[in-house]
Amino acid sequence: MLIYDLVCGRQHAFEGWFQSAEDYEAQLRQGLLRCPLCDSDEVGRVPSPSHLRTNTNKASPAREEAKARQAQALQQLRDYLQRHSEHVGERFAEEARRIHYGEAEARNIHGTASHAEVAELHAEGIHAVPLPLSSLDKRKQH
Repeated sequence: MLIYDLVCGRQHAFEGWFQSAEDYEAQLRQGLLRCPLCDSDEVGRVPSPSHLRTNTNKASPAREEAKARQAQALQQLRDYLQRHSEHVGERFAEEARRIHYGEAEARNIHGTASHAEVAELHAEGIHAVPLPLSSLDKRKQH
């Protein structure tokens, strides 16, 4: 698992978790990487300090504060989704299509989908945004 520091065109910084460097490149080419704050698809990597810590290489207070703010923002996102959207689980791609094509009631949904499923949704003009909500599930939350 690789963790990259990313930034969007509006200079919002965030992390991306990828299976490999090739996974990052493929998601970038397919337009799957989006800023979680402004939804911009202008995303790129930025230099980041080593994630290895030794006695002489401790995390800075600013980095720890940024991590705490990020954790708080993710919790707020989880809370918002629980209150304002329906969890459809593994049926995310199917239900997003049904809503898009008018076969189901329009509503906010979230669930899980593979990178391939998200790419297919995007090809059909259906907007889906990957969300880092579950580190236990290898499929992305949307």
